[in-house]
Amino acid sequence: MNPALSCFIGYRYWRARKSNAFASFITFFAVSGIFLGVAALIIVSSVMNGLEGQLKQRILGAVPQLTIHSEQAIAHWQQLAATLKTLPGVRGAAPSIATQAMVQSSDNISAVQLYGILPDADRQLSPVADHTFPEAYNALQSGSYKVLLGGELARRLNVSSGDKVRLLSGDGVVYSPLGPVPSQRTFEVAGVFEMGSQVDANVAYLHYADARRLMRKAPDAIQELRLFLDDPFAAPQLTPKVAQLLASEGLKVTVSDWRDNYGHLFAAVKMEKNMMSLMLSLIIAVAAFNIVSALVMMVVDKTADVAVLKTQGLGRADIMLVFVSQGSLNALLGLALGLLMGIVATEHINPLLSGVGINILGAGQLLPVIINPQQLLMIAIGTVIITLLATLYPALRAAAVQPANVLRYE
Repeated sequence: MNPALSCFIGYRYWRARKSNAFASFITFFAVSGIFLGVAALIIVSSVMNGLEGQLKQRILGAVPQLTIHSEQAIAHWQQLAATLKTLPGVRGAAPSIATQAMVQSSDNISAVQLYGILPDADRQLSPVADHTFPEAYNALQSGSYKVLLGGELARRLNVSSGDKVRLLSGDGVVYSPLGPVPSQRTFEVAGVFEMGSQVDANVAYLHYADARRLMRKAPDAIQELRLFLDDPFAAPQLTPKVAQLLASEGLKVTVSDWRDNYGHLFAAVKMEKNMMSLMLSLIIAVAAFNIVSALVMMVVDKTADVAVLKTQGLGRADIMLVFVSQGSLNALLGLALGLLMGIVATEHINPLLSGVGINILGAGQLLPVIINPQQLLMIAIGTVIITLLATLYPALRAAAVQPANVLRYE
C-alpha cells in the first residue's frame, strides 16, 4: 500500500476540471452545505453559550449557589469559611438565611424570597452590590430594619427609596385564639438593585440579624453559610466535597445548591441549546450525502482510470484511499471556510445585526457571545467523521472495479 501515491492521485482528481458538469454542481453544493452548516453551528452555539452565561451571572450571582445549613449554631464561622475557601472552585463563604415571605405596600402585595446577609462579608463576593447604589447596600445595618428590593418588585409595589413596606414571614408564625398569626414588621426601602433577570421580581435582601428577628430567631446565631463559586455549574461536583470536609470537622450539616430552585430553568436552556445544535448538524449531514452523490458520479466517470491504476499495481486499499482523500478535501475546504466565517461572523454579529436594523433582544441590548474553543474542536471533529463515513461507500464501489471487465473493449 502506498498512501502518499493514493493521496496525490486523489488530490489531482480534486484539482482537475471535471468532465461531468452535474458532478461538479453537486460537489459545489456539498462544500457549500458544509460551509454553511459549520458557520451556522458556530454562530448559534456561541450565542446560546452567551445567553447561558448571562443567565448564570444575572440569576445565580444573586441567589445562593451552594448553601450549608446546620441545626446547631456555628460558633466560629469565620474559621469555617476560611477552611471552605481552600477547596478548588470556592471563592468564599458568608452567613446567610433565606425565607419565603410576603411584602406589602400601600398599593400592592407580592410574594418574595428574602435573603438575610451580612453586607460587609458579602460585598467582595456578591455581584448584587455592583448593581445598586453603595449607600443603599451599606444601609442594611442590624436594627435599622431596611430592605433592598429588586427593581421589578419595587415597580410592582410602586415604592422607591425611603418608602415603607410590611414584611410577613410564615417562619415566625405564632398561634393565638384567633388562629395562626405570621411574623410581620415594617421595613424601610433602602434602595433597589437591577440584575436584569427574573430575580428582580421576586428577591429582596435585608440584614442577617433583622431577618432572624423577623423569623423570631436569635439574631446573632449563625446556622447557614452561603458559598460563592467560581463556576456555579460546578456546584453538583463540589457538594460531596463540602459535605465530606464538614464531616471531618465534626459538623452535622445539610448541603443544597441552586438546582433546587433554578435547575429547571437551566435544564431547559441546555436542552434548547442541544436541540439547536442537533438541527444545525443535520445541515452538515445533508451536505455529506451530497458528497456521496458527487463521489459516486466521479467513480462512474473514472472507472477506466481505476482499472488502469489496478493494472499498475494499486490494491483495493489504495483505490479506496484515492476517493476517500478526494472527498475529504471537499469536506476540509468546507470546514475551513465554515470555521473562518463562523468565528468572524460571531465576533462581529452585533455590528452586523445593527447594520441591517435587526434588534433581537430589543433596542440598546447586544447579543452576548461566548466562543468555546472546545466546542469548535468538537464541531470540527464531528464534521470530519461524518464526511469520512460518507466517502466510504463510493470508495468501496471504486475498489470493487474489475479491470478485466472494464478494459475488455479498450
